[in-house]
Amino acid sequence: MNQIFNFFFGQYFEYDTIDVVLEIIAVIFGFLSVWNSKQNKIWVFPTGMISTLIFVYLLLKWGLLGDMMINAYYFIMSVYGWYIWTRKVDSQHVTPISQTTNKEKKISIIIFISTLLFVYIVYQIFDKWTGWVAYVDTVTTAIFFVGMWLMARRKIENWILWIIGDVISVPLYFYKGFTFTSFQYLGFTVIAIYGYLEWKKHLNNNLQTV
Repeated sequence: MNQIFNFFFGQYFEYDTIDVVLEIIAVIFGFLSVWNSKQNKIWVFPTGMISTLIFVYLLLKWGLLGDMMINAYYFIMSVYGWYIWTRKVDSQHVTPISQTTNKEKKISIIIFISTLLFVYIVYQIFDKWTGWVAYVDTVTTAIFFVGMWLMARRKIENWILWIIGDVISVPLYFYKGFTFTSFQYLGFTVIAIYGYLEWKKHLNNNLQTV
C-alpha cells in the first residue's frame, strides 16, 4: 500500500503544504468549470477563472511556462466567453450552441499555428527545450488554445479538442509529478465526452425545431 501511495503521491513530500492545498482547490474548481460547461451553464467561467488563477501562480512558481501560459490564456478567454455566452443575439435569445463555420475553422488553424510559434519562441528565450516533454507541451498548448476559443464562442467542436488534449495531458502531468492534476484531466476526458454528446443532442433538437 505504501509503495502504491508513494508511486502516485510521493513527489508531494517535496512540496510546500500550501501549494498542495492550492492545487487541490484548483482541481476542484476546474472540475466545476468543466461540469458547468457540459451543462451549458454560465458558471463555467467564474469557476474556471478561480482555477486558472491558482494554476497560473503554481505553474509559474514551478517553472512550467507552457502550462502557465495555457492557464493565463484560459483566464483571458473566460472573460471573453462570459461576454459571448451572455450576449443577446436578439431581444430574447443569447448566443446559442452552434457548429464551427468555415471562417472559424480558418481562424482555428491560425490560432493553432500561431500558438506553436509563440510557445517555441518563449521556450527558446527561457531555454526550456530540455526534453520531449517540451515538444508535447507545445502541441497541447496549441490544442487547448483553439479549444478554449471555440468553447468561448459556444462551438460544439470545442469538445473534440478538449478530449484530444485531455487524453494527452493525463500521462503528461503524471510524468511531471502532478498526480492530482493528472487525475483532473482524466476526469476532464470523461466529462468532455459526455459534454460533446449533450451539446450534440441539444444542437440536433434545435435544428429539428427550426
